[in-house]
Amino acid sequence: MKKERLYLYELLEDPAVSYPAWYLLSPRLHRDENLRETLRAIHSTTFTPYHHPETLSELFDAFHSGIYPIYKESYAAGEFGGRVMLLEGKGWKSLPFGEEACKPENWLI
Repeated sequence: MKKERLYLYELLEDPAVSYPAWYLLSPRLHRDENLRETLRAIHSTTFTPYHHPETLSELFDAFHSGIYPIYKESYAAGEFGGRVMLLEGKGWKSLPFGEEACKPENWLI
């Protein structure tokens, strides 16, 4: 499947965080408005509508409902095939689910 670049300038005129300049995504995720909203929040550093989950169950409920939680106010996260993945410029990278990933204060939903 051919990947598409989602350029930051397609999301925001004046991003507060300008790195990475694009994300490499599948055509379906390139069009996913929930993912675009999460990326807008990250790059504008506007986290007002977000909150820290109280439990990991609340976090996984967000994943299952099609929301892309934010990890450490820097990464959009998704769950694909039972793996939690973080979106970087070159695509999705597996998140080692250790102690840091289990702390609700590191997540926003």
